[in-house]
Amino acid sequence: MLQKSFIPLTVTILALLQPVALAQTATYYSDEYQGQPTASGELFNTWDYTAAHPNLPFGTWVEVTNLNNGSSVTVRINVRCNCGIDLSKAAAVSIDLIDMGVAPVSLKILEQ
Repeated sequence: MLQKSFIPLTVTILALLQPVALAQTATYYSDEYQGQPTASGELFNTWDYTAAHPNLPFGTWVEVTNLNNGSSVTVRINVRCNCGIDLSKAAAVSIDLIDMGVAPVSLKILEQ
């Protein structure tokens, strides 16, 4: 006998409203950009938890998770890049990206 699956509409809507996790490649900024103006107009500080992304709006908060080790960090988008995501040195250190230089990551948009 077939049984019908029933998923309440409210559960379906809540699932659709959850932030989407996106797979990307992460790199990090060189120290040579320290003090230089970013595309958003702020001065770059390598020890702030910020990042560059090709199309996420400036001011967007994103959780970045290193898929190699599971560690994560929250950053604010404040500049543009032409790759997956470029992290500040502080953010890269916190997810063990410095030695590798590049890593697969997932991005979860927290707030725009």
